[in-house]
Amino acid sequence: MTTATPTRAPSPASAQRRATVDWRLRFGFLSLIWGFSFLLIKVGTQAYAPFQVTFGRLVFGTLVLAAAMAVKRERLPRGARTWGHLAVAALLLNALPFSLFAYAELTIPSTLAGICNATSPLWGMALSLVALSEDRPTRVRVAGLGLGFLGVLTVLGAWQGFDGLDPRGTAMALLASLSYPIGWIYVRRTLAGTDHSPLSLTGAQLLLATAQLAVVTPLFTTLPSRFPVLPLLAVIALGALGTGVAMLVQYGLVSEVGPTTAQMVTYFIPVIATAAGVALLGESLAWSTPVGAAIVLAGAALTQAKPRT
Repeated sequence: MTTATPTRAPSPASAQRRATVDWRLRFGFLSLIWGFSFLLIKVGTQAYAPFQVTFGRLVFGTLVLAAAMAVKRERLPRGARTWGHLAVAALLLNALPFSLFAYAELTIPSTLAGICNATSPLWGMALSLVALSEDRPTRVRVAGLGLGFLGVLTVLGAWQGFDGLDPRGTAMALLASLSYPIGWIYVRRTLAGTDHSPLSLTGAQLLLATAQLAVVTPLFTTLPSRFPVLPLLAVIALGALGTGVAMLVQYGLVSEVGPTTAQMVTYFIPVIATAAGVALLGESLAWSTPVGAAIVLAGAALTQAKPRT
């Protein structure tokens, strides 16, 4: 559930001074909190409307980033054009996919939502072939794209006519996964190389996404008459840990080990999401789910393969 704005990274020297915990431990922690995010969404939607879950998630995530910016004495970016681009990024990378996943999990298991999230690299590779001229197709990457979508069909049980799956919820989860690479491509074309720090841009992006949900949520929901504790704690954890802290950890990983290694966390998320959904929520698991997920991850890995020079 990558949500940070991909911009320039800090210098290796500054990243090394900040590193107090081995990057492998932080990588594992990031995999856990993003993997458990789908379980938290499921628990949250048991008591609150999907837009309310998303709004709460963004509020608590923004508070974490605001605190980090205050500690580092970072300022919000300036310029109407920058804020305009960030508003689009907030919609594509936060408000829209977060809401779609929340609505999807009303009718599909959290395990399936986590696996759908793993298709983001597949969508990204397909889109980059059209939108980014520097990304040239190779036989390996095209094979990975085909293999990945074969894995999606396996997860969904295509040979059984997708029996037992809610098509609307599944489509929403896949659209949420598609929204991420569209947002990344947009940011890459409009905000890459900016003079503002990644933390400042990401904080502003979350703030704008929170404002967008603050407008939308009252239009489609009513204020809850009661606030059950467990779903409320799930929403708080989803925002503070799964969004705010996760962005800070990812930001540090990209600074230290580079975006390619940091992006590998995508391949661990569906494994953790599946294990959490089965163990803690009692969700059923057919043989096609882990087999298809493995095929999806293998295909996604191939789409990230760099051509030999």
